[in-house]
Amino acid sequence: METERAVARNRPRRSSFPVSPLTAFFALPAPGPFVGRTRLLATLRTELARPSAMVLLSGEAGVGKSRLAAESLQDSGLPVVVAHCDDLREPQPLGPLIDGLRVAYATGTLPPLRTTDPEAGVLARLLPPLADQLPSPLAALPDPDAERARLLRAAAALLAALTPMALAVEDLQMADPATLQLLDHLGAYPVPGLKVVITVREAELPAGWQPGPAIRRLRVPPLTRAEVGRLASALLKGSGTGPFAVYFYERTAGIPFLVEEVVRSLTDGDVDTIRERPDALADVAVPALLRDVLVTRLQHFDEAAREILGAAAVLGQAADPRQLAAITQTSDGTVTAALNQARTAGLLHQRDGRLWFRHTLARQVVHELLPPVTRRLLHLRAARLLEEQQPRPYARLAHHFREAGSPADHVRNAEAAADLAAARGDDATAARFLLDAVGHTGLPRPVRVRLAAKLGRSAIESVAQASAIPVMRDLVADRGLPPGARGELGLALGRMLRQQGEARAGYEEIERAVPYLRHHGRRARALAVLSAPDTVIGRHLSEHQARCEEAALAAEKSGEPSAVLAVEIARLSLLLESGDPAAVPAITATAASLAGHPRERARACLNWAQGALHVGDIALAATMLATGRQLVDDTDYERLRPVVELTTFGLDLAVDRRAGLEERLLRFLARPYRLPLAMADARLYLARLRYRQGDVDVAEQGLREVIAETERTGAAWPLIPARTALAELLLSSGFQAAGLAEAAAALALVEGKGLPAWGRDASRLTVPPRQTQSQKNRPSR
Repeated sequence: METERAVARNRPRRSSFPVSPLTAFFALPAPGPFVGRTRLLATLRTELARPSAMVLLSGEAGVGKSRLAAESLQDSGLPVVVAHCDDLREPQPLGPLIDGLRVAYATGTLPPLRTTDPEAGVLARLLPPLADQLPSPLAALPDPDAERARLLRAAAALLAALTPMALAVEDLQMADPATLQLLDHLGAYPVPGLKVVITVREAELPAGWQPGPAIRRLRVPPLTRAEVGRLASALLKGSGTGPFAVYFYERTAGIPFLVEEVVRSLTDGDVDTIRERPDALADVAVPALLRDVLVTRLQHFDEAAREILGAAAVLGQAADPRQLAAITQTSDGTVTAALNQARTAGLLHQRDGRLWFRHTLARQVVHELLPPVTRRLLHLRAARLLEEQQPRPYARLAHHFREAGSPADHVRNAEAAADLAAARGDDATAARFLLDAVGHTGLPRPVRVRLAAKLGRSAIESVAQASAIPVMRDLVADRGLPPGARGELGLALGRMLRQQGEARAGYEEIERAVPYLRHHGRRARALAVLSAPDTVIGRHLSEHQARCEEAALAAEKSGEPSAVLAVEIARLSLLLESGDPAAVPAITATAASLAGHPRERARACLNWAQGALHVGDIALAATMLATGRQLVDDTDYERLRPVVELTTFGLDLAVDRRAGLEERLLRFLARPYRLPLAMADARLYLARLRYRQGDVDVAEQGLREVIAETERTGAAWPLIPARTALAELLLSSGFQAAGLAEAAAALALVEGKGLPAWGRDASRLTVPPRQTQSQKNRPSR
């Protein structure tokens, strides 16, 4: 085959290009020339020249994102910390940043610390070499949310103390949740003098995460045909590539890494052959091209050397000769010889005194080239070797046992990794491991139930809800599920559905779970959720009141003060929504009595602030919101911050405080993963704001979208106010019949709920104003 004759038999004829320390930090092999990207590089440097900058570079694997980032910072004069994300890293919040700081300090890249922020002491136990430069270590907080929020502030304070500097976050698609939260934090609270460059594979953003408005997005495209020709020519020490540059381009799709790998494999004779017959490169598809190149290189390796290189791909990290000798059961000398041969062939490159694959793509191909039986055996041996380490690397053990085809061992280690992540407050990582484990077919039912219970707890508090919901649905549908488990898993599923904005489905799932809940405290809390009238349409006030009474009985049986308090908060919310005049004094007194329970008080005050907005009590809403916001700040109650923001939007709109409101709403909507169930409310507020700003058509479209969505999900709020707002818009635009129809639809929903206080605005709209003759003549919609 012509393609096979056009690949490596000797060292490639190419120039030598210097390796800069910055290139090494980015884990790049000895790079080729930097070709093309002139305009993109200029744009990136312009962005990074801003006082504080955040740029996200996206593109397919091998397209040169890391090289572009390194080039943009090469002559900046800034110290650089490179945080490499890795999904096989053991659970550790901000692990990539911590490792990057360690490397930067070890190599003398960063100056001595200058921070006096006491919260930076949180980092002392994570950065032992820098402990003497940090404030005194702080004891861990009992609440994971508060501890994570403090860690983010400490990391931001540390970065601020090191400015001016640059932070590069590599391979964001594998980032841990804390790293994503840090980027959100830096976007919301910019650090002057900090330049952040992020790379991510195209279309592989972390699940549930979207870059905020502070992050400029730049796509790194493949090279053009002419640029591929220039790159190949430079790599071949100036040999002309004109006659076959087009085939290089078509076969490599303009991916610089593939261009370099193909050129590295060509000998003088190959170049001449391809110059004469350019179609020699035309038979192989791009994904197979790198495979063919590597297959031919590996043909010059004996069987032992190929297995050693495959074992290095299995380990997935720097090639450790001792580990490779143990896994392949060969001598140290044989391993050393094989690694040297791989380096000479250009398969590995040296960084930090260790050997690494030149690119993730190359490691993946070498891994896939292993015979399946050999691949499973090497993963099993790797796992057995890692089991001897202390502390055990549970994440890597889970990976190797899964690849080895050992379900029981995989589940055991994945569960242990999840437990470790949950203990560190990293619910999203815990949920990822649990989802991986519970997906095994044939698991004993008790094991599936145990894993699912943990998954329910972790997924409820993380961005993993959308992935967990189908798994939980399958489990709840199991007719052999024990009653107690059915209740607990059904409750968890219902809560997840509600938090994802599926109001009706979540409500009904909780309804089905309640009869099976044996724990009185959880039963009380579940019934308290069902007593909230704004959760779903199709349930009358009398039903919510009955649920509230049942909740009170269950709370009393439980003997748990926290359950009693949760039900009392729900009872007062129900009174407020129903327009009972006794609600406001009771709420005021209860809020004051909760002074010793700041978190419970924060939740209650925000619930009551939202209820007050529903019934038009602006004074109570403002008071409760102010109290709730202060408590959230004082207690670092991060999970309630989006609720504070949403309630603030509602209050600002109610008092017509529009300054900056649109920008804040758009920023909120850009991060739906923080509070998915609030997105419909936020879109309602944005549509109402745009109506007031005179953008009637956009406002109408927004309102109709909210109505369509909430009718599908069955959410009573914001369906009723959305219909009311649309009625007002249509009536003010002269569409009398359509406007009155929308108002009537809103009032029908209000009547179905038995909550007349919710219909005050719609009721006013049903009394038509005096019309002009021109308005009477306008067509209805």
